[in-house]
Amino acid sequence: MLRVAITHGIAGLGVLAFHLLALPLPWLLGPITACLLAALMGVPMKSIPFLNNAMRSILGVAVGATFTTALVISMAGYWPTLLLVPVMVFLIGLVGVPYFQRLWGFDFATSYYSAMPGGLQDMLLFGEEAGGDVRALSLIHATRVMVIVVALPFILKGYWGVDLNNPPGVPTANLPVSQLALMVVAGLAGWQIAKAVGLFGASILGPMILAGILALTGVLQYRPPAEAIWAAQFFIGMTVGTKYAGVTGHEVRRDVAAALGFCVILLFLSALFVEVINLFALAPPMETLLAFAPGGQAEMTVLALIAGADMAFVIAHHVLRIVTVIVGAPIAARLFNGRPLG
Repeated sequence: MLRVAITHGIAGLGVLAFHLLALPLPWLLGPITACLLAALMGVPMKSIPFLNNAMRSILGVAVGATFTTALVISMAGYWPTLLLVPVMVFLIGLVGVPYFQRLWGFDFATSYYSAMPGGLQDMLLFGEEAGGDVRALSLIHATRVMVIVVALPFILKGYWGVDLNNPPGVPTANLPVSQLALMVVAGLAGWQIAKAVGLFGASILGPMILAGILALTGVLQYRPPAEAIWAAQFFIGMTVGTKYAGVTGHEVRRDVAAALGFCVILLFLSALFVEVINLFALAPPMETLLAFAPGGQAEMTVLALIAGADMAFVIAHHVLRIVTVIVGAPIAARLFNGRPLG
């Protein structure tokens, strides 16, 4: 419990520092930065997994609450860009596996699952089953998520002038108690039902689906309050930062350095797809960037919410990316059968 208290205190100091320096997304980037720095200094840290997942369910409810009949119907028009998602995943693997295997000397299993832009837990599970280095996988994927999440707010603010300091919702005091209770039910019930049926990303997708049904039927009429979204940002940021707890100098020089180089490749590929989609006017540029940036599902949901982006568009592309990786990665790994790529 002492480590948990220390971790929360460090994350809180990060929020305060970002507020004082007027930096964007203090509730998300503050905890990430503070916990990362503390981890690099050897501070023992620990988060509470159940609480972290509960915070993710808030984001699921927030997304589902935005669903309308018109919005759901409009999803059919996303197919041109959705078709590009598997193409991007394929290109990331084609470049990423040789990058990790030949340039950094990782074994095939570690290289393959390090390159796949899927969910952290799924890639760790698949990588461990294939005989990969779980610690390296954890650090590489944590770095991918961290770099993407830290870079995008500055791109959004600097390029499009998006105001990321606006409250993400109305205050709790302005919402009916019945609606707040309904959000809690949608979040917890949706999460547990999705978990029971084995749905990936259950803590986000379950609440999103249930809240979406309630919103479409007119039962749920509000999004979660600003305080809940801030709390979700705080715990998600803290979780990303604490992934580096116990990191050694060797791991920084090899695993983290390799991940940073891979992030440059990912940002380049993302920018390439954004430019192609923008060239053919298939989707708005900001939504395209948020949809094709290979960050974590929860983290990208936060950015889309704060930026005021088309939530359905962004989430649809990230869900497809994760499905593509989860379904395709193990199959492709068996086809390659450990043979070096490139």
